[in-house]
Amino acid sequence: MFKYNRKNLVYLFILLIPFFLFFSRTKLFGSFKFTVANLFSGPIRIVSFPLIELKKILYYHRTFEEYKKKKLEVDRLKTRLVGMEEVVRENTRLEKLLDFKRRLVYSASAASVVGRDLSRWNSSFIIDKGEDDGVELGQPVVNEIGVVGKIAEVSGQNSKVIMLTDPQFSVAVMVQRSRESGVISGTLEGMCRLKFVKENADIRVGDKVITSKLSTTFPESLVIGDVIEIRPGRTNMSKECIVQPAVSFSQLEEVLILSK
Repeated sequence: MFKYNRKNLVYLFILLIPFFLFFSRTKLFGSFKFTVANLFSGPIRIVSFPLIELKKILYYHRTFEEYKKKKLEVDRLKTRLVGMEEVVRENTRLEKLLDFKRRLVYSASAASVVGRDLSRWNSSFIIDKGEDDGVELGQPVVNEIGVVGKIAEVSGQNSKVIMLTDPQFSVAVMVQRSRESGVISGTLEGMCRLKFVKENADIRVGDKVITSKLSTTFPESLVIGDVIEIRPGRTNMSKECIVQPAVSFSQLEEVLILSK
């Protein structure tokens, strides 16, 4: 009986030695522990690899379905975010337009740009106001930055606006700094031309051009744009100025129609 117990104690001691060596904090057995761990890690990885791959296959379908649901959810959130950004941008534009309308001393009504004339894409557009809303031919069209154009055609619910850059557009203007007068008309290049200016007129590059009291259709002091170039006129007694419009026509979404 004593021999049997002693034998069991020997076996137990042999089993406890590896645990003692592995969990011991002494530096003596530190390298030995890592050696043993490295020896067993390779076989463990080899044995567990098929099991891990099998687990991936078994759980793939469920994981893929969850992925599709999450992706759909993310796409919905992205769409909502884009919509919210558009609402914020629209509110910002309308606030600026409303603030400008409050500062105007003229009666005005707001309209949205709903289309472009394909044959004259860069010189006219369509708005969602017409005769039913009291719109008339020749009414000035502006935004919070400056002059946009004027009403050229009117139907029941829509109107066509020719832009400031249209060659058929013209309005009496003056240079704000020097008070020199002239007439602005559009060009085919998307700029404006200041005409009927004396050869010795006091005009410089960078001068701001505004509507004049001499205009029969536009109120005075509305911004047209800035002089960017001065050229010799068609006669020796005159010169022409190229004016960059203040309004960005490619970004127009809302405008104000001024009452005569």
